[in-house]
Amino acid sequence: MALTEPAVAATTPAKAPPHFVLVPFVAQGHIIPLVDLARLLAERGARATVVTTPLNVARQRGAAEHAARAGLPLEFVSLPFPPPGSGLPQDCQNADMVADNYQFLPFFFALPELAGPFDAYLRLLPPPRRPSCVISDWCCPWTAAAARRLGVPWLFFHGPSCFFSLCDLQAANHGLHDLIVAAGDDDEKHAVPGVPVPVTVTKATVPGFFSHPLTLELRDEAMAAMRAADGVVVNTFLDLEAEFLACYEEALGKPVWAVGPLSLCNKDADAEATASRGEVAGAATQQAIIPWLDGQAAGSVVYVSFGSLVRKQPKQLFEVGHGLEDSGVPFVWVVKESEAAAPEVAEWLAALEARVAGRGLVVRGWAPQLAVLSHRAVGAFVTHCGWNSMLEAIAHGMPVATWPHFADQFFNEQLAVDVLGVGVRIGAAAPVMIFDDETVSVKRGAVARAVTALMGGGEEADERRRKAKEYGEKARKAMEGGSSYENLTRLIQSFTMSEAKQHQQEQE
Repeated sequence: MALTEPAVAATTPAKAPPHFVLVPFVAQGHIIPLVDLARLLAERGARATVVTTPLNVARQRGAAEHAARAGLPLEFVSLPFPPPGSGLPQDCQNADMVADNYQFLPFFFALPELAGPFDAYLRLLPPPRRPSCVISDWCCPWTAAAARRLGVPWLFFHGPSCFFSLCDLQAANHGLHDLIVAAGDDDEKHAVPGVPVPVTVTKATVPGFFSHPLTLELRDEAMAAMRAADGVVVNTFLDLEAEFLACYEEALGKPVWAVGPLSLCNKDADAEATASRGEVAGAATQQAIIPWLDGQAAGSVVYVSFGSLVRKQPKQLFEVGHGLEDSGVPFVWVVKESEAAAPEVAEWLAALEARVAGRGLVVRGWAPQLAVLSHRAVGAFVTHCGWNSMLEAIAHGMPVATWPHFADQFFNEQLAVDVLGVGVRIGAAAPVMIFDDETVSVKRGAVARAVTALMGGGEEADERRRKAKEYGEKARKAMEGGSSYENLTRLIQSFTMSEAKQHQQEQE
């Protein structure tokens, strides 16, 4: 055997590095994890290309510069958007640029117009750079046909928790949406079948991204593309969602690669502080955050941020601020510039800052979230339950106070509070649109109670912190040679063609 093995190795064609083309949905919460995945693929020797709109390419300048400095085969390609006749402003290329709730439907319906430019991009790639695989956000099913026409494998990337993805799939498989509509009672609770823990939903919280009556066609297209896909990539890890991953893979009937938490690829200080993730604050504010945290006691500060999309109306902002003030807990609170722009809000925030000087810091714009969560002074996170934020909290061992708003967020809340035991509910009972609805408000007392419970002492609070820290340690192990590292290895190997096959493609 010792004589034959080298001979076999000598005749085995060398492997050419695969080229992964990644297409995120154009919202920060969807772009961030796919850019992180592209970076990880490039660090492991694959070529990675992120295809998005010009505005989003510009926002990823930091990631592109980081890749260039490191010599990574990672690039960004822009496709023209919005299309003529869409009625959208030219800068409306990301969901966070949508001006009001009524602009979302035109925004969603314009996105499939990217299919033509995407098809042309793939066809113009020279044979050495022909894609080995397209990984597309679940919300971008229009990429599937272009990949199929070129005979390229197509995977979908589902950004939420696997718990949500399983509930969404089983709700579709069992016709739960139709059953709920037929029931007619908005408050009636319905069980989601095929999930290993009890899950109930109402008409308002039934799983799904395209739940508006006018977007059902988009949902049907996404579900059909999902069922025809060659597999799925998810941003989670085995030790966090093992039973849901197993059930999801069985119900879907396709391979599932769990490769997260993807945010942990930003493990160096430069990557955590950079704007490569599209998180930009005013220079003066951003420079003030870390020094301010340096002056606080270890684990004493609660970090408050509601993601890139949710925009709170003044009355709801006031309730958040009063709740934080009444809690007596040191805090860093991120308020969007668009939220703080109204004169009455600006005046109120100034008064709040005067009252809590030294104990509270209000950040206008964006904070470097990973750098904040990794700081020794931060002990908990008040979050909108977007999966990126939830997973970033978990990866840094942070318990959470949950305030879900829409889409997958009520399921992520249930996972954090009822399954993982790392969260406290603030008490949001019904979903709202991107622009918060003041008629569905959360009062200051609820905010203060949740923050106090999260940051206080006692057996329950200690147990939440213990579990959060334990999951944080498991998250890092998963990425550093554990299950997620190995799954990424298998993903790359699955789409690595031999040199001989690549040569054959080049001759076609």
